[in-house]
Amino acid sequence: MKRLADRLRHRFTNHETASNAGHHYQGTSGPSHRKDHMMPSQGVKLHIHDRYVVMDNGILQVTLSNPGGIITGIKYNGLDNVLEVRNKETNRGYWDLHWNEPGGKGIFDVISGVSFRVIVETEEQVEISFLRTWDPSLEGKYIPLNIDKRFIMLRGSSGVYSYAIYEHLKDWPGFELGETRIAFKLRKDKFHYMAVADDRKRIMPFPDDLCKGRCQTLDYQEASLLTAPCDPRLQGEVDDKYQYSCENQDLRVHGWISFDPPVGFWQITPSNEFRSGGPLKQNLTSHVGPTTLAVFHSTHYAGKTMMPRFEHGEPWKKVYGPVFIYLNSTASGDDPLSLWDDAKIKMMAEVESWPYSFVASEDYPKSEERGTARGRLLIRDRFISNDMISAAGAYVGLAPPGGSGSWQIECKGYQFWAVGDEAGYFSIENVRPGEYNLYAWVPGFIGDYYNGTIVSVTSGCKIEMGDIVYEPPRDGPTLWDIGIPDRKASEFFIPDPDPTLVNRALVHHQDRFRQYGLWKRYTDLYPNDDLVYTVGVSDYRRDWFFAQVPRKKGDMHEATTWQIRFKLENIDQKANYKLRIAIASATLAELQIRVNDAEAVRPLFTTGLIGRDNSIARHGIHGVYMLYEVNIPGNRLVQGDNTIFLRQPRCNGPFQGIMYDYIRLEGPP
Repeated sequence: MKRLADRLRHRFTNHETASNAGHHYQGTSGPSHRKDHMMPSQGVKLHIHDRYVVMDNGILQVTLSNPGGIITGIKYNGLDNVLEVRNKETNRGYWDLHWNEPGGKGIFDVISGVSFRVIVETEEQVEISFLRTWDPSLEGKYIPLNIDKRFIMLRGSSGVYSYAIYEHLKDWPGFELGETRIAFKLRKDKFHYMAVADDRKRIMPFPDDLCKGRCQTLDYQEASLLTAPCDPRLQGEVDDKYQYSCENQDLRVHGWISFDPPVGFWQITPSNEFRSGGPLKQNLTSHVGPTTLAVFHSTHYAGKTMMPRFEHGEPWKKVYGPVFIYLNSTASGDDPLSLWDDAKIKMMAEVESWPYSFVASEDYPKSEERGTARGRLLIRDRFISNDMISAAGAYVGLAPPGGSGSWQIECKGYQFWAVGDEAGYFSIENVRPGEYNLYAWVPGFIGDYYNGTIVSVTSGCKIEMGDIVYEPPRDGPTLWDIGIPDRKASEFFIPDPDPTLVNRALVHHQDRFRQYGLWKRYTDLYPNDDLVYTVGVSDYRRDWFFAQVPRKKGDMHEATTWQIRFKLENIDQKANYKLRIAIASATLAELQIRVNDAEAVRPLFTTGLIGRDNSIARHGIHGVYMLYEVNIPGNRLVQGDNTIFLRQPRCNGPFQGIMYDYIRLEGPP
């Protein structure tokens, strides 16, 4: 990120600093604003009406319903409203959630406040609150939470901040929370260009293109083949919102550009501390609508294991956000696409400013009220080296107390992560006071580091953790392995998509797995016989399909059995050999393992039914990581040629399958 910052700052040499949240531009290398925006910014003004509240700092005006707190309008740069004016006011800019009573049906809820109050009102800052309280008369109708939605506007700031405080009180009924987020629906006559990353940005289809007569729905509702799009250049392409999903660690800024007038609308998330599931959890970003989302919690790419369940009377409070909604513009004649580069610069300024000093709620600790934990992670694996190994690039985090790997499905508290340097040193900054466990995982090594000792973070503390040693699972020397232990299946063979089902923005993309329908290519490549991998001959980059999925036969699907063939000499028939299988994702699947007898009635090992990630259908390449170890008695092996059979018997649909991360066979100690 630092290299990116240096490169962009060289281009926009006179851009605003982090301390100035305005949007003035000077010079000729970057976008320039209208002259009135070059004048000193006015103070923030708050106008309160019977049905609306307006925040205005002279750069933009934000109108919210009173007391609902739904954003009905954003006036900016000559556009009376950047939000879709043809939508109902409750369907423009809003917080929402999806919840259910224990065992009940899901309920979608656009969160509307019932009372309005002013928290801060000065020329420098306005912070306002829209509160929805709960009482027993609302049981079954609304989620049993007090929800306090906050909005902040600063002098000179080309945007608005939003956060919310969710609280569950003693004696209130239990519930389950499937999703909560902020959604913005932009003007479809203006915003046609979307940007999620440097290599995922494009002219997007119109929402009308997804209507009957203009598209063909594919294997699930969210995926469509454009058959008669408004823009003929998009003819024959696939649109699927999951192709634009992103890992939390990279999900910092995304949004849309209007070319006339040249205006950008961006959602910036400066911290992941309030998101569920840690740095690798994937979430939706922007998609056809034009829609922009700030997703705080969802079950996507994890399933129901990611759904928090609150017991009757369980106290809970969490602050989601703040996130920043940023608007920028260029002068007529400048390249509107430069607004994406500017949005990345603004994102970095917001990241550097976290935690914010201006948030008024006592539930949001300021920088001096937070703590830091530092240390060094080392690896001990005597079958690789007699010396300690530096955990270069290790992910080290503090998350609520749990068990090994529990952070990836943790969804009630806060998480704080850092990436270690080449020597394994890490520094976890700006940790909210509380009790945590220390977790880690290291690219190149299987498993999870977990320390069950409680780490108590207090206001202003600096915890020196010293050297921490991780001993990855290991019983003996590596006889052979397949893949790279990095929790993903991306190193394996990713086929070309069906040429009739291509998203052209993803052609030659580094994330080839995001093309639609790749699971179908297994049947094309293996129409009759399943994959066979020969150790020492095969190359996992071209010979190991990225997902073990069912084969389609007519209108049905059938189970698949993959083979790993290998040679062994000098078998110790009295010892155990260890097969370790790291799974990157599973969806209603089962892995059965047999050794040298494909027809054995009982497998040597079975996982049973596992996984609800749905990552195969949603182009995720990984979901919830699982690690299994299988003891293979030496008397099951023979000198010379051996075969391990990996059978996935569940085949009621095309998406039931497994994505492997890494497989290793270890000899006896």
